[in-house]
Amino acid sequence: MVDDASTDGTAVQAQAAGAQVIRRPVNGGKGAALREGFSVICRSGVDWIVTMDADGQHLASEIPLLLQEAVRGRSDIVIGNRMEDPRGMPLDRRLTNRFMSWLISRLAGQRVPDTQCGFRAISRRVLESVTLVSGHFEIESELVIRGARAGFRISSVPISSVYQQQMSFIRPIQDTVRFLKLLRSL
Repeated sequence: MVDDASTDGTAVQAQAAGAQVIRRPVNGGKGAALREGFSVICRSGVDWIVTMDADGQHLASEIPLLLQEAVRGRSDIVIGNRMEDPRGMPLDRRLTNRFMSWLISRLAGQRVPDTQCGFRAISRRVLESVTLVSGHFEIESELVIRGARAGFRISSVPISSVYQQQMSFIRPIQDTVRFLKLLRSL
């Protein structure tokens, strides 16, 4: 687990439960936290890395769905797909997700129905081959685009859409600017 300077006690609970916790003293953003976690985990020699957002929108009980698809050997990145049954997802997020998934799928050259989902299984081979540079939320899009362009196969598995009125940390203007900068760098 990567603790990106959180103050809610999750890292302490995770460590008490046996998780290895990477502590970042200053919040660097989701992308920076994921890149650091990927670096540490890849050095450990595991074949697959599972990511899930810490906002309660993913069910740990569904990790086997990702891993079952991963071990089938047909893909290098497995992404959860909330869009088959998006009930409970706020309308603005549903519309934004559908548009971004369409756009990123076109840029990647592969259809990915839920490019914004942070619940993923990623082969270590992908992370050792693709250089990620994003510091914030755009890292999910960057991984899909760079991974697909490097020849890695992406698949999706249906997962639950869990929303409990939690506050979003996405900043529409700043994150759109970051995404546009990402597009220019590809």
